[in-house]
Amino acid sequence: MEADQVAGNKKKAHRQGRLIVFVDESGLSTQPTRARTWAPRGQTPLLQETFNWKSLSIIGGMVLWQFYFQLYAGSIKSLQVVEFLKHLQRHVHGKLLVLWDGASIHRSTLVRDYVASTEGNIEVERLPAYAPEINPVEYMWGHLKNHEIANLVATKAWELSFAATAALRRMRRRPSIITACYTQAELWP
Repeated sequence: MEADQVAGNKKKAHRQGRLIVFVDESGLSTQPTRARTWAPRGQTPLLQETFNWKSLSIIGGMVLWQFYFQLYAGSIKSLQVVEFLKHLQRHVHGKLLVLWDGASIHRSTLVRDYVASTEGNIEVERLPAYAPEINPVEYMWGHLKNHEIANLVATKAWELSFAATAALRRMRRRPSIITACYTQAELWP
């Protein structure tokens, strides 16, 4: 069912001359994601946590071979979604078909009004419920948290923001990561 819906969206985008953009949000915390690491034999590595829960939110979109993102303090609200859509329009030229989940911020009046104000340059489709595995951005978040910033001990939110931004920029320069995200989502043409 999910694959059929995505295939239908691909055909619709092709017919209308639109680029497909997969969009998703995620949260980051100063509490580190622990991952396996190495150390000399007999010297177990230790993470010195501060036990504070300062958090950031990140919104990102994948278009073909490119990945765009923005970080925000706290949680993402409708206003930040509109800002990100404007960001996408500045960087991705042409008509867009945005595919995202059914989060309430995506269905808000502010977001709907903004999409309507683009006069057809942005069209929105909802991905099937309970199917994060078909959104390649989910795999980007997984790679970021489990590989790029795993075991990062950040005591302040700005340290986390700096490390996450640097990691996402590195990831953006490696097309093999973006390809792997599409492959994991089984969306590769």
